[in-house]
Amino acid sequence: MDRTNYNRATGGSGRGPGRGRGRGGQYDHAAGGRGGQYDHAAGGRGGQYDYAAGGRGGQYDHAAGGRGGQYGRGRGPWPIHGATNVTPARPVGGPPREHQAWGPPRPNPQFAARGGPVGGARAWVSADPTRRPPETLPVASFVILSPNELAFMSDFVISDISSVKISDESKILPIKRPDRGGTLAVRSSRLLVNHFPLSFNPETTIMHYDVDIKPVISSKSRFVKKSIPKGDFRLIREKLFSDSSNEFSMQMTAYDGEKNIFSAETLPTGKFDVELSDGEGTKSRSYAFTIKFVNELKLSKLRDYLSGNLIHNPRDILQGMDLVLKEHPSRHRISVGRSSYSMEYRRQDDLRCGVAAFRGFQQSIKPTSQGLVLCLDYSVLAFRKRLPVIDFLKEHVRGFNGVNDVRRFRAQVTDVLRGLKVTVTHRLTKQKYTVAGLTDRNTQDLSFILEDIDGKNPPTEVGLVNYFREKYGQEIMYKDIPCLDLGKNKRKNYVPMEFCILAEGQRYDKEQLDRDAGLLLKKISLAPPRERKNAICEMLKAEDGPCGILIHDSFAYSGDVIQSFGIGVNENMTQIVSRVIAPPDLKLGTPAGNMNVVRVDKDKCQWNLVGKSVVEGRPVDRWALIDFSSFDRYNKLNPEKFIWNLRGRLKNLGIRIEEPLVCRFTNMHEFSDVNRLRRLLEGVIEEASRKSQGRLQIIVCVMAAKHYGYKYLKWVSETQIGVVTQCCLSSHANKGNDQYLANLGLKLNAKLGGSNAELIERLPRFEGEDHVMFIGADVNHPASQNTTCPSIAAVVATVNWPAANRYAARVCPQDHRKEKILSFGTMCLDLINTYARLNKVKPKKIVVFRDGVSEGQFDMVLNEELLDLKNAIYEEHYRPRITLVVAQKRHQTRLFLENERDGGSSGNVPPGTVVDTIIVHPFEFDFYLCSHYGGLGTSKPTHYYVLYDDHGFTSDQLQKLIYNLCFTFARCTKPVSLAPPVYYADLVAYRGRMFQEVVMELQSPASASSASSTSVTSSSSSANSFDERFYKLHPELQNIMFFV
Repeated sequence: MDRTNYNRATGGSGRGPGRGRGRGGQYDHAAGGRGGQYDHAAGGRGGQYDYAAGGRGGQYDHAAGGRGGQYGRGRGPWPIHGATNVTPARPVGGPPREHQAWGPPRPNPQFAARGGPVGGARAWVSADPTRRPPETLPVASFVILSPNELAFMSDFVISDISSVKISDESKILPIKRPDRGGTLAVRSSRLLVNHFPLSFNPETTIMHYDVDIKPVISSKSRFVKKSIPKGDFRLIREKLFSDSSNEFSMQMTAYDGEKNIFSAETLPTGKFDVELSDGEGTKSRSYAFTIKFVNELKLSKLRDYLSGNLIHNPRDILQGMDLVLKEHPSRHRISVGRSSYSMEYRRQDDLRCGVAAFRGFQQSIKPTSQGLVLCLDYSVLAFRKRLPVIDFLKEHVRGFNGVNDVRRFRAQVTDVLRGLKVTVTHRLTKQKYTVAGLTDRNTQDLSFILEDIDGKNPPTEVGLVNYFREKYGQEIMYKDIPCLDLGKNKRKNYVPMEFCILAEGQRYDKEQLDRDAGLLLKKISLAPPRERKNAICEMLKAEDGPCGILIHDSFAYSGDVIQSFGIGVNENMTQIVSRVIAPPDLKLGTPAGNMNVVRVDKDKCQWNLVGKSVVEGRPVDRWALIDFSSFDRYNKLNPEKFIWNLRGRLKNLGIRIEEPLVCRFTNMHEFSDVNRLRRLLEGVIEEASRKSQGRLQIIVCVMAAKHYGYKYLKWVSETQIGVVTQCCLSSHANKGNDQYLANLGLKLNAKLGGSNAELIERLPRFEGEDHVMFIGADVNHPASQNTTCPSIAAVVATVNWPAANRYAARVCPQDHRKEKILSFGTMCLDLINTYARLNKVKPKKIVVFRDGVSEGQFDMVLNEELLDLKNAIYEEHYRPRITLVVAQKRHQTRLFLENERDGGSSGNVPPGTVVDTIIVHPFEFDFYLCSHYGGLGTSKPTHYYVLYDDHGFTSDQLQKLIYNLCFTFARCTKPVSLAPPVYYADLVAYRGRMFQEVVMELQSPASASSASSTSVTSSSSSANSFDERFYKLHPELQNIMFFV
């Protein structure tokens, strides 16, 4: 296709070139039932992050989707599809033919002038000019992939270099990829990835404008409008653009709904007046719409970045293009963050209670080795249904059968409706109103002062019933029930319920769903691979999808919008070849005390404990049992049976356990009060100390049901008293399931400092005698609605070598929603000193895993946190080598087997699947690793991004190291989906969040009044939630794995 034809195909003529889990609660229950948020052992429904063998699954280790990453996630080296110098065009109707690349022709930037449309991979480049590109792609199984078989996966060889320095010597950038990608594999698999190649014209310029919208307040108005509802911003913009269509084109612009407009043409700037009316007979509202030019975004910079000629990520350009692709869905769908959801729901997606599961997609733009791509993933979210208010109450409030029940259920009705948005039917308006509450009097008794709009007549008092009859011609049917108060800013606005309908797009917190609805939502979310892949392709092509309805030459366009920007989307998923890494051999024990070498099953990578024991069982000589279920009618524990079964199973695991020193029987009410719980635990410890010398090792707490007081128990035991606790449900404990008890034993042993399983071979690159420490770091932020509570930083580190499976933890509060770990260096120094005390030597090599940061925060991690770490630990004779890796789970990339027979029964990619070509960064060091077996839904790989490396890892070495580490997770018998250092850091950060919730609750007047005068928790100042004393772990627990 020549240049002219290509531009025409992309709209170039005319104005210019034209773009799960089951929630499970927060308890560390052993498996066998629904389980807890984190601490589930096998046989249960699974926790948020993982589940032990035999369990159903958790958020990380099955298909429960997460939110998408930032613009630059998921990137890697250029693929090689083409011949030397200039690459021929790829046929858009299917996979590339021999020597063909994605998209139209483009000169190699090393040998030819840049320019022309950009749609895909760079041409073949090699350090050896005699080397030729591969003829075909490898598909057969193999042990070691040859260079020719792997050549298609990369573009050029980059020397092994350290982080790139820029103008400031202290400023460093993420390191380059050290090689052409890994070669180790037991087999390969052809995959499809939900990356859809984009084409764009590099000669295009996008204009970026800042928008400021303010209400215009009349000098005669008695009411001050404090803020504009966020939903009104788009209405105001649409009104201006429709009124001034000659100056403003909806088809040539994209708006983010707040402050930014991106345009394919120059827009007039300045202040514009906009009049917006709620409907007929109402006074219009005036707004000042100010447009200010910000910048010209030249897509040639993006071409240079993708070509490797520009080192800095052009985030502003990616942001603009991302918004352009979201413009069409935002006009026709419900937008929530980076996601868009259909306004309709299927009958089978009705969750009852006035709530339904709405299907949609998450989307983002990513620069990758094959060029720019649109990453689109399936998503499901619970929303309130668009129903008349009376019908919604019938579904949502138990026992509410109609308007006659409004007075009887007044408190529940008020609680349910307050804060919800409604539209009205008695007049024509699109405005949404927020329910402030119910009126004190019934409709027939309500009256108000009516002001004359023109101001000619004095205000008069009118009855609401008569007003609706005379003004709108509407006869109110239900006069003996209260109205909804839709007023704001102290201004009353009474509307009868019968004229109110719930507005669409109101999210419903899934944590508030009942058990059946929660299970149904999880089932809908956990789409198996084939169903998920088909849903993604259907949404891409849907009329309200990012590509709209216009299809031309196999490239799709969102109506006129992306065509105006010259952007095209290829409808075919990206095809790649992945490698599968072999699982490691493990070391377990035997009941006779011998070492047992376990060769892991290569399909699911699971192992069982039948006839096997842990490597090092820590004797349990001093423990206690508190039975909180002893007064429960239905779930009362059989303590004798439970103790007998538990001791027998732990003995088979090689863990010697004596009879409990104390058995205390109480009820679940003890969980409701922190001080009562503290006195209970202190009483148990005191009684145990009278019966045996030495500190109590652990208290097993059996609960009749999940309870919010679980966090009280953990806060008291782990920060105030200093004793390890292990919770489980009585319903599970009574069953005595062998697998359940085995996994309970694994958790007990890990918490007490034992070792459950170890790797036979040393980790790659660490075969020498030097000690190595693995550090994991994460920050837990409060909910988005919360504007005051601190974020919780957690750092964990290994304290043994070479097993590297025991961890110590530190937790600390910091500024609200601050992602940078403010005390990172101090916390790491403390952990290094702890390592030195336990091992008589400091670690000479350190690998840091950082969780929870997006690509936009890499600079902060590299140039602030890493610098903080070095400043804290470096001494004259101590400068350990450091490697820094970011682990990302909140991305949207999904891997699908091209041939489902290559996977297991679930149809997912097998454990050990690694991808480090084509869909990764053009030149930085990153890869995707799916280390777990996905039993439910569609597996999500973890995206590992190497920012800094003093050790000189190759791709193979680091991928194998991380994969092997995933087999050392303490509480299950299979590899987990996330490297254990960051997995544990996340658990600790969540534990810190529970501590914060306890502190905040105890500051409320109700809690404070019940607290004793000596209690340190009864503070009236909310500043206490930032006080490190309330989070500081008891010295007895700082260096053990209390959190597993």
